[in-house]
Amino acid sequence: MSNKHGGDYANIYIGAEDAASPVMTSGEAADYLKMHVKTVCRLAKEGKIPAKKVGSEWRFLKSVLDQWLTKELV
Repeated sequence: MSNKHGGDYANIYIGAEDAASPVMTSGEAADYLKMHVKTVCRLAKEGKIPAKKVGSEWRFLKSVLDQWLTKELV
């Protein structure tokens, strides 16, 4: 399948272990953001950090967290 720019979707890695944008658990996201895990979960619950809840666990995309950090710091 290709998109309007002529590329294909082979470079989409949601759910895969890819260095470009791995899916992180709340603990991994907390380590990455240098925050306490409870703070990360609270901010995710409040919608202040972009995340998705999968069952009872939060999941974070590294690339989305990077974009969020850039936006918050500027």
